[in-house]
Amino acid sequence: MARRSSIGAAAGIAGLAAVIAFAAPSPAAEPEGAGNLPRFASLRADKVNLRAGPGEQYPIEWVLTRKDMPVEIVAAFEHWRKVRDWQGTLGWVHEKMVWGRRDVVVSGAVRGLHARPDAASPLVARAEPGVIGKLLECQGAWCRIEARDYTGWVRRSDVWGVYPSENVP
Repeated sequence: MARRSSIGAAAGIAGLAAVIAFAAPSPAAEPEGAGNLPRFASLRADKVNLRAGPGEQYPIEWVLTRKDMPVEIVAAFEHWRKVRDWQGTLGWVHEKMVWGRRDVVVSGAVRGLHARPDAASPLVARAEPGVIGKLLECQGAWCRIEARDYTGWVRRSDVWGVYPSENVP
């Protein structure tokens, strides 16, 4: 087994640190990378293969067929992301199949979209379970979403795709 001298090891570590410092993604680009796990993202395409492992050599177990469907990225390996969908299904997708756009899916029962983040405010629309909406912002227990031609506020607990205490601008 070969040994490196302490001078060679120190130089190697310093060189590696310099490479990491210059190659590290900027904070703005980080949501697309492997860092900050777990986190939510959305599917880029209408057909995304969910594989048993991180690589094309692994079998396809499911095909996800809803563009913009939110998924939770729970692990990363090279160019592959292990994701969980809103029904709990786990599998691996290529990193190009997910992006940082934030969407949510209405969960449970029919949910009201309100004009303001207040249960007493007028209803703008009603959303069926499974409806996907673009996540615009969250304030406390409420999130503002855009679903089809409607924009309104829904209780954070009534959608899947945002964490309970997550700050969404």
